[in-house]
Amino acid sequence: MHTIQSFKGYGKVDPVEEQAFRRKSCKRLIILIISVLLLAIIIGAVVGTLIHNRNNSSNSTVQASNASQSITTVCSHTLYPESCYNSITEINKSNSTDPVELLKLSLHVVFNSLSELSSLPENLEKSTTNKTVKNALNVCETVLNDAVDYLRDSIFSMDVKSGDKMLSSTKIGDLKTWLSTAITNQETCLDALEEINSTFFAETKFRMQNSTEYASNSLAIVSYIAGILGKLNIPVNRKLLAETGHDDYPEWVSPNVRRLLQDGRRPTPNVTVAADGTGDVKTIKEALEKVKEKSETMFVIYIKEGVYKEHIVLEKSFWNVMIYGDGKDKSIVSGDRNKVDKINTFDTAPFGVAGKGFVAIDMGFKNTAGAIKHQAVAFRSSSDFSVFYKCSFDAFQDTLYPHSNRQFYRDCDVIGTIDFIFGNAAVVLQNCRIMPRQPLLNQFVTITAQGKTDPNQNTGISIQNCDISAFDNLTARTYLGRPWKNYSTTVIMQSTIGSFLNPLGWISWVQGVDPPTTIFYGEYKNTGPGACVDNRVKWAGYKPSLNRNDASRFTVASFIQGQRWLPQTNISFDSTL
Repeated sequence: MHTIQSFKGYGKVDPVEEQAFRRKSCKRLIILIISVLLLAIIIGAVVGTLIHNRNNSSNSTVQASNASQSITTVCSHTLYPESCYNSITEINKSNSTDPVELLKLSLHVVFNSLSELSSLPENLEKSTTNKTVKNALNVCETVLNDAVDYLRDSIFSMDVKSGDKMLSSTKIGDLKTWLSTAITNQETCLDALEEINSTFFAETKFRMQNSTEYASNSLAIVSYIAGILGKLNIPVNRKLLAETGHDDYPEWVSPNVRRLLQDGRRPTPNVTVAADGTGDVKTIKEALEKVKEKSETMFVIYIKEGVYKEHIVLEKSFWNVMIYGDGKDKSIVSGDRNKVDKINTFDTAPFGVAGKGFVAIDMGFKNTAGAIKHQAVAFRSSSDFSVFYKCSFDAFQDTLYPHSNRQFYRDCDVIGTIDFIFGNAAVVLQNCRIMPRQPLLNQFVTITAQGKTDPNQNTGISIQNCDISAFDNLTARTYLGRPWKNYSTTVIMQSTIGSFLNPLGWISWVQGVDPPTTIFYGEYKNTGPGACVDNRVKWAGYKPSLNRNDASRFTVASFIQGQRWLPQTNISFDSTL
C-alpha cells in the first residue's frame, strides 16, 4: 500500500514523502468541503424554489378567487349575470379585481360579439331575392355596423390620457349613451324584420341574443360604477331660468354657434344650395358630397328658399354638419316614401342623419305621403349632440324619429297623427309647438311612442315648456302617448295642453291591457284645459304629478348633459326646471 511504502527501514518517515502526503490530504479535504458547501447551496436553492412556487401558487389561487368574487359582484347588478360572469372570466387573464378594468373587458366582449353579428345581414341577403326583405336587411346592416362603431368609440374613450380621470362624469355619460344606442340599433334591426313579417326575424333574434345581453351587461356595469363613484349629480331646487332672465346652454354647444343664434346672424356657408341655380349647387346631396369624414370643424351649408325633393342620408362618419335655411316654411326638404309602398319605416324619412354634431336651423322637413300611407317619417336623427332650432317636422304617422343618442329641439313645430314623436333617443323638446292633427276615420291620435328596452338605458322623451295644441279641427280621441317598449319613458313638463286631450291622457299599446310596471311616465306642472290629471290612467308606472326631484332628471342639464354641448350651438335653452 502507498502508506506502507512511505516508510523506510528503521521505522522512520521520509520527510519529502510526508509533505507530499499532507498536500494531497489537504487538497482532498478542501474539495470535500467545497462539495458539501455547493451541495448545501443547491439544496437551499431547491427548497427556496419549492417554497416560492408554493407561495406563488397560493397567491395565484387567492388572486383568481378574488377576481372571481369581483366579477360575481359586478355581474350581480346586470340583467344577465351568468353570461356576464362567463364572458368576462374567460378573458380576464390578469385576474383583475378592478371594476373599471372589468368594464373594459366587458366592452371588448360586446365589440367582438357585435363584430361577428354585423356580417349576418349581408349573408342573409344572399339567400333572398325579395326586395322588401333586402331593404330590411340593409337597415340591419347599417345599424349593426354603427353599433360596432359605437363600441369602438366606447373602448377608445376608456384609454387614459394625461390628466384625465379614469371615469369622469363626461365619460360615464358617453358610455351610457353609446351602449344605449348599441342596444337600440339591435332592436331597430329586429323591428325592421318584424315590420315585414320576415322569416329571418327568428334567426336574427336568436343570433343576436349574446350581443344584446353583453351590451346590456356593460351598460349595467357602467351604471353600477357610476353609482359607486357618485358622479351622477342631479341639479335640483334651482330657480327657473325664466324667473332669472338668464339663458343657459348645454356645454357641448360651441360659443361661436351660440353667438350666431343669440344675435340672429348666420355663419358664412361653405356651400350654398339653390334650386334655381343661384348657389354653388342645386341639390342638398351635392352639397353633402363636399363634406369630409370625421371633421372636427363645422361644415356649414346654406339652403336657399325652395322645396328640395330628395332622399338624404348623412352617415355616422360625417361629423359637425350645419344646415340652415330661409325659414321653416321656406327651405323645405320633402319626400313621400312610406310603409304602404313597402319602404321600411327607418328609410322613409326624406332626411336622415347619424353623424354626431348635426345642427339644423330654419329648415322644414316634410313627408307628403299622407295619412293613408301609414308610417311615413319626415325626419330621422341618430346624431349624438344634435340640435334643431326653429325647424318644422310635418307628416302624419311617425313624423319625427329621434332614433338614438342625445338630441335637443328648440322652438320647433311637430305635426302628426299616430306616434308622431317616437324612437329611443335621449331627447328634450323645449319651447316647441306640438300639434296633433285629424287622422283617418276610426283612428286615434298618440303624440309619443317611446322605445326604451333596457332599464339602464339613459333614454326617453322629455317635453318641456311646449305648447301642445290642435293643428286643425281635431275630433279624434287624442292622447299624450303610448308605451312602445317595456321600459318606455316619457315626461311632459311645464307645458300648455289644449282641450282636445282625452281625460285619460295616455293609452296602452295593446288596448285593454295595462303596460308593464317597468315604464316611467309622468307629468309636472302643466297648464291648460287638458292638464287636469284627475281622470288619468291608473298605471303602476305612471306618475300624474311628478315631484321636483323626479322632474329635474329630465331637464337639459341632467337628461342630455346639455351644459356640455349645447352652448356651442348658440341655441337658447333652459337647463333646469
